[in-house]
Amino acid sequence: MCPPAHFRVTYSINPWMDPSKPVDLPLALAQWEVLRDRYRALGHTVSLLEPRPDLPDMVFAANGATVIDGRVLGARFAHPERTREAEAHLAWFRARGFTDIHEPAHINEGEGDFAVTASYILAGRGFRSSPLSHDEAQEFFGRPVIGLDLVDPRYYHLDTALCVLDDAADEVMYYPGAFSPGSRAVLARLFPDAIIAEDADAAALGLNAVSDGRHVLLPQAAAGLFAPLRDRGYEPIAMDLGELLKGGGSVKCCTQELRQEQELDVRRELLLSA
Repeated sequence: MCPPAHFRVTYSINPWMDPSKPVDLPLALAQWEVLRDRYRALGHTVSLLEPRPDLPDMVFAANGATVIDGRVLGARFAHPERTREAEAHLAWFRARGFTDIHEPAHINEGEGDFAVTASYILAGRGFRSSPLSHDEAQEFFGRPVIGLDLVDPRYYHLDTALCVLDDAADEVMYYPGAFSPGSRAVLARLFPDAIIAEDADAAALGLNAVSDGRHVLLPQAAAGLFAPLRDRGYEPIAMDLGELLKGGGSVKCCTQELRQEQELDVRRELLLSA
């Protein structure tokens, strides 16, 4: 893992980014280190991606690829400011012996818009990822892909509006206001027992969270989600990534999950980047 040594906000490609608001880089680093240390304390492996000085958004590692059963679907970014991040991620995978790698033909921003449950790959569209990437993912992974339309620019990626809580039990939490009426109906049908986020918790990027099936790491400002999570048997862990929020991301944006088949179990590794 590398610190967010080059993180800054000098352009705006989502509504959270305001170049007039300076980033406190030492604070961003300290907040990120707490997240890294928390993962390790929970027993997760944290792998490292080398930062590049000319790519300030590399801290948001979730966008670089989607990995299922050791198969890697690379990213293809919508904005030129982030295009070369895709190369850095693919080089990382190749250097570590991943061989089943697909370089995409269509725009997708990794786990920003792909969320993996036991039964489906949920796929966001509307602001970044192309609908054509959904068929591409389905063909590559051999899993059903469910397209979901995002309609609120604040929730420009699926991972800002929905979190998979337990991919073995198809449990999620989400914010209905981020989705089109048809997509809300689909989510209600697929996940009738989902935790529904209120406006304030969604606006704190409370859905940009990571769950290991027991612990849920999420922004501390999304306090309204803590009790519902506890009621379902999860342990919410409050994180402060306020400086990184200036770039439009929080816990999940900083975390790429490497789902690898190993014997009969799925091993999860967390790739955090800065």
